[in-house]
Amino acid sequence: MRTHIRLAAPDELSALQEIERAAGAPFRTLGMPEIADDEPPAPAALDHYRRAGRCWVAADERDRPAAYLIAEPVDDALHVEQVSVHPRAARRGVGRSLIAHAAGQARAQDLPALTLTTFADVPWNAPYYARLGFRTLAEADLPPGLRRIRAEEGARGLDRWPRVCMRAPVGPP
Repeated sequence: MRTHIRLAAPDELSALQEIERAAGAPFRTLGMPEIADDEPPAPAALDHYRRAGRCWVAADERDRPAAYLIAEPVDDALHVEQVSVHPRAARRGVGRSLIAHAAGQARAQDLPALTLTTFADVPWNAPYYARLGFRTLAEADLPPGLRRIRAEEGARGLDRWPRVCMRAPVGPP
């Protein structure tokens, strides 16, 4: 599947929600039905990222979103809030392309790294990001913004499964 990365359009927000729902379904096979059933960000939240220029889609040959990534500056990095790939586009480098695009955006903003939070033991989460150059941060080393994000995740019940914060340098422009 050939894709290209571009900013999300206003009329694509419901498609992004559907991508996330489809991408979440495999969590059910890991005994994580709460994650599989978790609702994606509301259209207003997605539109906030879109209007800020930080909601990118990997669009297919017909220019339909197959995956998306939203991010925001947190501490001294561009924080990947969510990256979701529709199963029909999985295992084809689409997520990797979105992460690479976000790294380019971080460099353009003079931010030295990408950060994210993810499940430690889900194969397509922390182990995948480690292969992309992310390293797990020790809890004691978390800067204030990542501490806040982790506290919010804990309040939403995500700490039922081991979670980690990860960081990847983006290199010079």
